[in-house]
Amino acid sequence: MNVTAAAPLTTTPSTRVAAITANHKATSELSSQELKQIQQLKARDQLVRAHESAHVAAGAGIVHGGANYSFQRGPNGVQYAVGGEVNIDTSKVEGDPQATLQKAEKVRAAALAPIQPSSQDRSVAAKAVQMAIEARAEITQQQNNDTASNQGTNSISSSEQSTGNFFDLTA
Repeated sequence: MNVTAAAPLTTTPSTRVAAITANHKATSELSSQELKQIQQLKARDQLVRAHESAHVAAGAGIVHGGANYSFQRGPNGVQYAVGGEVNIDTSKVEGDPQATLQKAEKVRAAALAPIQPSSQDRSVAAKAVQMAIEARAEITQQQNNDTASNQGTNSISSSEQSTGNFFDLTA
């Protein structure tokens, strides 16, 4: 296999060039349509990487494993990121509604961090808003229980305590 030499991996990424094997055309031999496709793939790659990086940066502490990308090989033999995902821990903090509230706010911020959030991003943000509403209701309920017990009376029945207050924010 004949391989054109590339810069060593120790150089900065901006100066590295991809190796081109003998079965791939050199850039000068690509058609204008192939060159256009490469430009589109490069632009998509930059958008995808920026999008996922925004999730990772905003979700520090709740992101697991960094970003995962799906790739497409261009006509020049180079792999371009065309899709990606970031795994975010969206579970509640058991027994601590205040921590759950803070986590829900962080999940929402991480989901909406990219300039153009996807529909999946907006869905995760909506679930985080719901989690925050439930945490606030639990915090309020605990505060009411504490106030009632401090006054020596408990005016809330046990069935009302387990119900909670939920609001439908459907647009």
